[in-house]
Amino acid sequence: MAELTGRTAFVTGAASGIGRASALLLAGSGAAVVCADRDEMGARQTVKLIAEAGGTATARPLDVTDSADTAEAVHETVSSYGRLDILAAIAGVMHSSTVLNTDEADLDRVLAVNFKGVLHSARAAARAMKPNGSGSIITMASGAIDTGGSGLLCYSVSKAAVVQLTKTLATELGPYGIRANAIAPGFVRTPMTAGSDRKQAMARATPLGRVGDPGDVAGTVLFLASDHSAFMTGQILRPNGGVAMPW
Repeated sequence: MAELTGRTAFVTGAASGIGRASALLLAGSGAAVVCADRDEMGARQTVKLIAEAGGTATARPLDVTDSADTAEAVHETVSSYGRLDILAAIAGVMHSSTVLNTDEADLDRVLAVNFKGVLHSARAAARAMKPNGSGSIITMASGAIDTGGSGLLCYSVSKAAVVQLTKTLATELGPYGIRANAIAPGFVRTPMTAGSDRKQAMARATPLGRVGDPGDVAGTVLFLASDHSAFMTGQILRPNGGVAMPW
């Protein structure tokens, strides 16, 4: 579907789940992929899987809440591969609590990773892409943006902020040929959701009758990374099995 030979992708959260599936698919389409994650062993395992499939990848330990190190990681990527074409900002954390029971420290922690981490990554990537006059920034929102998100205050608010950030990026970076789009998946089976008791309920609520797998979302990442989406920016794509159908 997509030919990415000669392009470089920087994927955060690449150690597992949607991040790993996306890194594998981007590499399988020809991109050189930097697999960034604070779980260095997991990132190295993703690199190993890519190499075994004949792809090109390197691992970079990274905590996206550290803006200086995130900028340095992107700089290293450009130094190693000559350019940056794709950012897939997928790193994120989950937290469950009601409005009345949310601890401020938990809210700060989730916002630091899910919103500020995306901001740090996108800002560094945009600066690297700007001289090339092209690039695709892909952010990871959530189906929680389309519902009340009961019990998911920190998570849903952080993902709504990601959507607004993405629209702002699209507006500001469009003149430089850089696109920015968000993905808002439904419930997906990943290590982050492994302990959730919502899987069966979410499957019943979905017209397709199942929850998602990481590959269901990785295909959307590949589409947004490729020239097949060349006239698309500031959009929210929803691989969610139909659980939400907003206008």
